[in-house]
Amino acid sequence: MDELFAQMPVPKAYFKLALPVVLSMVVNMAYNLIDTFFIAQTHQPAMVAAVTICTPLFSFMLAMGDMFGLGGAALISRYLGEGKRTTCTRISSFCTFGAVVLGALVTVGMFGLEHPLLRLLGATSATWDEARRFYQIMAVGAVIIIFSLVPTNLLRTEGLATEAMIGSVGGTIVTICCDPLFIFGFHMGAAGAAAATVLGYIVTDLLYLYYVIRRCQVITVDPRQLQITWQWVKEVIVIGIPASLTNLMQSLGLMILNECLVPYGTTKIAAAGIVMKIDMIVILILVGFAFGAQPLVGYNYGARNKKRFTAVVGFDLLVEVGYATIGTVALMVAAPFLIRLFMNDPVIIRTGTVMMRIFLSTTPFIGAVMVFTTVFQSAGKAGSAFIMAIARQGLFYVAALATLIPLIGYLGVLWAQPVADVLTGIVGGLLYWRVIRVFHRTE
Repeated sequence: MDELFAQMPVPKAYFKLALPVVLSMVVNMAYNLIDTFFIAQTHQPAMVAAVTICTPLFSFMLAMGDMFGLGGAALISRYLGEGKRTTCTRISSFCTFGAVVLGALVTVGMFGLEHPLLRLLGATSATWDEARRFYQIMAVGAVIIIFSLVPTNLLRTEGLATEAMIGSVGGTIVTICCDPLFIFGFHMGAAGAAAATVLGYIVTDLLYLYYVIRRCQVITVDPRQLQITWQWVKEVIVIGIPASLTNLMQSLGLMILNECLVPYGTTKIAAAGIVMKIDMIVILILVGFAFGAQPLVGYNYGARNKKRFTAVVGFDLLVEVGYATIGTVALMVAAPFLIRLFMNDPVIIRTGTVMMRIFLSTTPFIGAVMVFTTVFQSAGKAGSAFIMAIARQGLFYVAALATLIPLIGYLGVLWAQPVADVLTGIVGGLLYWRVIRVFHRTE
């Protein structure tokens, strides 16, 4: 483990850790596209819109899992760099059981607040029945989904990125295979997509548990290791909350987008749902590189290896921004063809093409934002991580919508996110400059 994190050449170590995560993201991306494709083949825009409306719900669950998954991984990777292995074992046990308890609370809360939450998500009379069935199945699977975020992140802190990938890919393949069976074979519609998702996560969790028990030297799911101090709990939560907020803000951003598009009709919402899925071709791979490199960043920050830390972050920025630029250009050119694959409706193709090109225009800034965010989490810079979490799809996004919609209407809805991306990238760069200056001044 020490050889991988401390001695292996940076590019080699980076890709050894990041590529399995990227591959997991590619498979997950394939699932998102295939899922949207199957739903679109029902030729019912209301059903596509219902799944789009409930997408923030899934992001919310991922956010809850990130509180313990990313918060724990950031702390553990830093403590591994400091050589505190017993501490890391106890923290991993706390994160595991913390996620299970939180998942149970989410299930109870979702059923108790079903009607107001569906309204908040943007469900209307046209989409209510399909959205409600999707919602209820996802509520049942909340514990399973939220728990999965812990081992997938903690396995990578021991360099077991391939094992984390196998767990993720295995579950996703099950979901892809079950999607058409549940949607068409069992005539479950949107609810079938939700059921296939939950089943896939069950398989993923079982694989993760196997690898944690059989392969890990530090990470554990043993309840007997739940000997943890309030200081460690605080450190996990202080970093986990900004990590969680990043996904919560994504959920909020999608909800706000759906709400802003409601006055322009169901077709606009359906087009946005397809576009957001295709955009994931770039975004999920950016996420894979950023979070795949996170243990390497955290370990070298904890070990105070300043030269290697700077080299890792610099290489990460090069990969993220470079890939984002190439991927953006390719998708912009292919936009009409890709949208036509999902729904051969001239209005949706025309609307979706414009949407996609606008949304993708600032993707390189998103790549930089992801690097800065993971650096702040890994270094335990809770304040900077918090700012990044609430900026892009929170404060800056809402401010951009409030400014642009009165000026240019529908186009203001579309251009608000790119404006927020640029502003967040600038703020992230300034915060990183401050972190790196302080780091290099310390002994």
